[in-house]
Amino acid sequence: MVRLFITCWLIFGLHFATNIVREIYPALALGDQLSFRLDAYAGLHPDIFEKPGYGWHINNNPGVSFFAAIPYAASRPVIDRLVSVVNQSRAEPGKIEPPTYDSPWPLARQFYIEAWKRGLDVKFALAAFVMQFFLMAPLSAFSAVVMYRILQVVFQSPSCGIGLALLYALGTPVFFRTGTLNQNLALGILAFFGFLTLWNPTGEIKFTQRKKYFLAGLAGGLAVLFDYSGLVFLAGLFIYGWIKNRSRLARQSLLALTLSFTLGALLPIGLLWFYQWKSFGNPFLPAQHWMTATDYSGFGYQGLGFPQRDLLVLLLVDLRYGLFTSAPLLLLSLLSPIIDRGENRRIPKLEASFIILLAIGLWIFCSANNFSRLQYNSGVRYLTALIPFLFLLTAVTMDRLPILLRRVVILLAFVQAWALAMYRDVENSLGVFGPILKLLLNGVQLPALTTINRMQSALGDWFPGEISSVPILFLAGLFLLIIWWPIEGKANA
Repeated sequence: MVRLFITCWLIFGLHFATNIVREIYPALALGDQLSFRLDAYAGLHPDIFEKPGYGWHINNNPGVSFFAAIPYAASRPVIDRLVSVVNQSRAEPGKIEPPTYDSPWPLARQFYIEAWKRGLDVKFALAAFVMQFFLMAPLSAFSAVVMYRILQVVFQSPSCGIGLALLYALGTPVFFRTGTLNQNLALGILAFFGFLTLWNPTGEIKFTQRKKYFLAGLAGGLAVLFDYSGLVFLAGLFIYGWIKNRSRLARQSLLALTLSFTLGALLPIGLLWFYQWKSFGNPFLPAQHWMTATDYSGFGYQGLGFPQRDLLVLLLVDLRYGLFTSAPLLLLSLLSPIIDRGENRRIPKLEASFIILLAIGLWIFCSANNFSRLQYNSGVRYLTALIPFLFLLTAVTMDRLPILLRRVVILLAFVQAWALAMYRDVENSLGVFGPILKLLLNGVQLPALTTINRMQSALGDWFPGEISSVPILFLAGLFLLIIWWPIEGKANA
């Protein structure tokens, strides 16, 4: 399991993307000043807005930013020193204009110019890397280890569990989304942990029932702290836990478990209320209530209304961000109810039903959120929280495929997921085919190196000429070969 974790962590870290997402800003403010206010970053991101008297904040929940602030705060002595050295060198005569950033996207060029003028570009880059490498990458890597352990029990095969765990991590949009700080994937992983705590398929969780329900409530509450779509997971975990034990426990015991679940959920939700009170003056109204109006917020209540029929389709099959176009592998999960049934079923009926209903619930919720349409410029996002759950059903279906077909499916899944992780900013009209085409035409590339190569005028003294990804990937591959050789396929791999 250690080797699996190191493998995923290293590969995720190598594919760090330099996108400065909105969730980075609250982490910076917390790490720098223990503050929720983002006044220092006003005007740098369209999702940062001002409420008079309360300052600037992001228009979303801050959960993943709270966690990201921890590694950032720990790394501040190094980051601050490097930023100071760079900014002092720029104070020399003649260095008053920002260097050229050869990005194909005008907004990216504008952002770089403004960040450079404020002396924040290096800070943003280093902070984004720290948050990705020490939060997102290990979180996703750990979820792969957990997936391995679950599948090892489901299939009673250590080697099968390792292969499928790697497929989950590197053959789905988990790979793509781990490249940046992302609340959707993070909340899905945490909710998945809450689900496994209640299910306990391996029998390794020895907590009392009350502690299990407390932890499940904590996971559901954290999902809400990360994003309001987490309400679907919170409700789902509660209903699943109640149904799972209603026939075995007395009414008084069920009430005690409900109270434990509620207490666990209220801890992070209480933190969310505190954040909203300090940031906007009201603990219960969300950030979206106060944000500046946009083209998407006119629908329903600040963009949230009834499910929209076209979004129901787009969320699944849009070429730019559809779940099943971004990960055709997950289509196999739809066959699970037909294939995995009867006395020899691998996923119990209650758990399989929970996963299906949870997926439907989030799908409907996101179709009611008009901001789901914004995924056209960021790729699959809102439904990535379902990937850990759906992958369980996918794995069961894959086990029934002919071996040749299974190998073809696995190869295509790895190629597509790797292409998405490498080439993140291609022409929208090509959708998910754009990164694949780029991979075929241009070969392998690491996202951070793509950014560095576009900044030759700024970094030419340090990195003369374009940097190839091939030597780095070769060394990483050699390291992984060493730690995996010989491949024993044991449970402690």
